[in-house]
Amino acid sequence: MNILSNIPRPNLSSPLARRMLLMLAVMGSIFLLLCGYIWLRSVMIKRYLAASDNPIQTVSVSTAVVTEWKPRIKAIGTLKAANGADLALETSGIVEKLYFKSGEDVAIGQVLLELNKGMDLAQLESFNAAVELAEQTYRRDAAQLKLHAVSQATVDSDLSNLKKSRAQVSQQEAILSQKILRAPFAGRLGISKVDLGQYLGQGSVIVTLQQLDPIYIDFVVPQKVVSRVKSGQEIEIQVDAFPSKSFKGVITAISSKVDTSSRNIEVRASVANPEHNLLPGMFAQIEIEAGSSERFVTLPQTAIVYEPYGNSVYIIEKDSADKKTSQSTGFTARQSFVQLGNVRGDQVAVQKGVSPGVLVVVAGQLKLRNGTAVKIENKIQLPNDPTPTLHDK
Repeated sequence: MNILSNIPRPNLSSPLARRMLLMLAVMGSIFLLLCGYIWLRSVMIKRYLAASDNPIQTVSVSTAVVTEWKPRIKAIGTLKAANGADLALETSGIVEKLYFKSGEDVAIGQVLLELNKGMDLAQLESFNAAVELAEQTYRRDAAQLKLHAVSQATVDSDLSNLKKSRAQVSQQEAILSQKILRAPFAGRLGISKVDLGQYLGQGSVIVTLQQLDPIYIDFVVPQKVVSRVKSGQEIEIQVDAFPSKSFKGVITAISSKVDTSSRNIEVRASVANPEHNLLPGMFAQIEIEAGSSERFVTLPQTAIVYEPYGNSVYIIEKDSADKKTSQSTGFTARQSFVQLGNVRGDQVAVQKGVSPGVLVVVAGQLKLRNGTAVKIENKIQLPNDPTPTLHDK
């Protein structure tokens, strides 16, 4: 017996069945349209990403070259006058004469100031008169001694009085010299601290005097480079006051001991300063050329991409024949990690990662990645000078 024959067959001609079939057909159509839309969208996205994966980028490039650099030791120091003093007098008194102006240059021994000397001059005249009297008495008694009119003791007493009177004159002349201020060395004066008629106490500062040519610079270097620092070695310094100018000097002295707290050793150099541009107390940056020249592959600092995980550059490579397409520029960028050395001006030494003669991107690296097609445009030249000249604009 056929079991299927007992199952009632649906009546497809009924209105309910037709509505069910229509609904299923509509739902199926919607499902197929939805699947087609999703598939088409994914295809279009893939095509768009493939087309825009590595768009052509415009970059500036520079050639890695081999440069000879002399090793340099860098330090910071403070300028100090070869001779410098706050001028003052050993005695007190009223300022009677001023012979200088603030900020002027003076010669050694030049008179700068005088105090009132009226009473001291009168005292000196009194002592000179006593000397004259003592000399006359001594000559007279010496002549009487030959005639045995006076004793030898009298003549000896006269000679003692004469020496005493002369000593008083010398003492008074020394007191008078203390009333006069002279320049102990040639140099430039600072700002005057006194005025005419002012009472000066003993030791009061009158003016500062600094010898500016030559000028010293004191600085320290680590003990590990002491063997490379010698007396007579040339140095180059720069100060903030003259950013576009450098000054040459020579090391004149090296300390005989190392500071136990910092393990540094003190060095002094002398710098010619004929124009008096350098002033005591200025902060200066020092570079010492130490050792023979070394050869390094150098690049502009703008070529380096600095990252926490390592520094890198982008090297320009020519496309092989099988990689060239109608849209290809013939060049692609390849990232190369580098090990950097010293920095000098606008340039940096590369110890590993770049070979001489290769083209390296110096502008436009942020939009690059491995395999990016590039177009080279070098209309704008970026700085690449190991000794740049700074300009205040």
